[in-house]
Amino acid sequence: MPERLRRDPRTDCIFYDMKSKATAETPATKQLREAKVAFQNHFYEYQEHGGTRVSSEALGGPEHAVVKTLIMEDEDAHPLIVLMHGDCQVSTKALARQAGRKRIETCKPEVANRHSGFLVGGTSPFGTRKRMPIFMEASILELPEIYINGGRRGYLVSMAPSEIVRVLAPTLVNVALID
Repeated sequence: MPERLRRDPRTDCIFYDMKSKATAETPATKQLREAKVAFQNHFYEYQEHGGTRVSSEALGGPEHAVVKTLIMEDEDAHPLIVLMHGDCQVSTKALARQAGRKRIETCKPEVANRHSGFLVGGTSPFGTRKRMPIFMEASILELPEIYINGGRRGYLVSMAPSEIVRVLAPTLVNVALID
C-alpha cells in the first residue's frame, strides 16, 4: 500500500494519511485551530452524490452522527447555513417559521459555492467566505461525538457537538424530517 494510505483494521476502509499540517489545512481547520477546538481528521474516498451515507460507511459509524452542512436562502436571497443529521431532511417550512422568514429553500450548487467558498460536497460551517446565520438541529447536541465536513471533499473532522455551539453560536431549531 502506498505510504500515504492506511487501512483501518476495524472497518477495513482505506484512508489517506495526511501527516503534514499544511496538507490538511483548510479555511475550516484554520478556524478550528484558532478557536482551540479539539478535533480529529478523517479522510475517505469522496463519491459524487454519495452524501453522508458514503462517508458514514467509510468511517464505520452511524449516518445520524454525520452532520451535513446545507447552504440555503430565504425569500430575499439572503444565505444561511443549516446543520442537520446525515440521515434526516430539513423541513424548510418549519425552518422558515422558526427563523422568522417567509420562505427558505436550498441554493443551487453554484450559488452555494459562491456563498460559502467551498465546493458542494466539501462545505463546512467553519471558515466560510461570508458570515451567514447558522441554524442547527437541536438534537445534534445529544450526540457524544459528531463528524462534520472539514472544508474539502472526502474530509471530515470529528469533535464534540458542543464545540459548534461554542465557536459558531448557531440558533437551535427542531426541523428534522426522518428519511
